[in-house]
Amino acid sequence: MHFQVTWSDEALLRSLTPSVLAILVRRGADFAAAEDAVQDALVEAVRVWPADPPRDPKGWLVTVAWRRFLDATRSDAARRRREDLVDEEPAPGPAPAVDDTLQLYFLCAHPSLTPSSAVALTLRAVGGLTTRQIAQAYLVPEATMAQRISRAKRTVSGVRFDQSGDVATVLRVLYLVFNEGYSGAVDLSAEAIRLTRQLAAAIDHPEVAGLLALMLLHHARRAARTAPDGSLVPLAEQDRGRWDTELIAEGVEILQAALARDRLGEFQAQAAIAALHADAPTAEETDWVQIVEWYDELARLTDSPVVRLNRAVAVGEADGPRAGLAALAALNDSLPRHAAVAAYLHERDGDLATAARLYAEAAQKAPNLAERDHLTRQAARLNARRGR
Repeated sequence: MHFQVTWSDEALLRSLTPSVLAILVRRGADFAAAEDAVQDALVEAVRVWPADPPRDPKGWLVTVAWRRFLDATRSDAARRRREDLVDEEPAPGPAPAVDDTLQLYFLCAHPSLTPSSAVALTLRAVGGLTTRQIAQAYLVPEATMAQRISRAKRTVSGVRFDQSGDVATVLRVLYLVFNEGYSGAVDLSAEAIRLTRQLAAAIDHPEVAGLLALMLLHHARRAARTAPDGSLVPLAEQDRGRWDTELIAEGVEILQAALARDRLGEFQAQAAIAALHADAPTAEETDWVQIVEWYDELARLTDSPVVRLNRAVAVGEADGPRAGLAALAALNDSLPRHAAVAAYLHERDGDLATAARLYAEAAQKAPNLAERDHLTRQAARLNARRGR
C-alpha cells in the first residue's frame, strides 16, 4: 500500500527534513551543498507526491536529494571524487532509522553564527521551512533571507558533524524563534514548540523540558492576548476562560518532572513563574510572593537586568508600588520597557501625571506597533482622568 500524502501534510516533509539532511552529511556531503540538495528534493516532492505518493517517503527524499547532490558535484569536482561518490550512492530500500537531528541543532546553533543567522538556518535545515516562508515570517525580502542563510551555511560547512554541541546555545536559538511571535505566513511560536518537542524527544535534559514547558504555558494564553480590534490585552485583563487548559496542564506536568530532577536552570525558573500565573483563577489571586521568590532564583541564575526589571513589577504587586519603585530605582533607565514599568508602578501609587508622561515616553520607544498603540492609549486614559 502506498503512503498517502495530502497537502495538508506539509508537516510530513518538514518532519523528515532534518534526518534526510543528516544522512547526506553523514555520507560526506558538504553541509551547504547537502542542504541545497534537500531543498530541491522537497520541491520535487511537492510536485510529484500528490499524484504518485511513495511507499517510503524518507527513502524517496534521500534518493532524490543524493542524486541532486551528485549532479551538482559533477559540475565542479574532480573525476576521482565523483566516482567515489557514485560508489557511495545508497542502495534502494528503506532509509536507515538513525536520527541525527540533535547534531543538526548543534550545527545550526554554531557559536560563530549571529543569533539571526542561527535562527534562520535552524528554521531551514531542521524546521524544513523554505527561504520564502522564513522571509515572510521575518517580514524581509526573500533575497535578503537567502543571503543570510547562504552565509550561515558557508560558515558551518567546515564544522565536523559529530562534534559535541552546546545545549544552552541550541535552547537560546529556539527561544529566539519562539519570541518572534506570529507574523507572516508561518507561526514561528508554534514552529518553535514543534522543534522543541523534537529536541526533547532526542535529548534528556531538564532545561530542554523547562523551555518546552515555558513555551506551552505562554502559548496557552495566545487567544486571550489580543482584542478583536488587534489591540494588546494585558495579562491582568485577559479572559482566562480563553486560555488553553490542555496546554497549561501539559506544561505544568513537564515542568514538575524537570524540577524534580533538582538541576534548576533559567528556563525552568521562567516556566515556574508562568505556571503560577496560569494557576491563578483571577489576576487578584496570583501568588506574587512566590513569583518574587522565583524571580530571585532567576536573577541568581542569569544576573540579567531584564529579569530584575520584571522582578520590580512582581515586588510592586507583592509588597506595594513603592517597594516596586525602590527595586526599579536600582536599574538603568535605558533598559527596554523601563519607562513602561515605571509608568505602571507610578499609576498604582496614584501619581497619574508622572505615569501618563512615562507611558507616552515608553510608547515612543516601543519595539512594535501593537505595543506602541497600547502604551499610547494608557497615556491618553490617564490624561483623560486627570482632566475631569
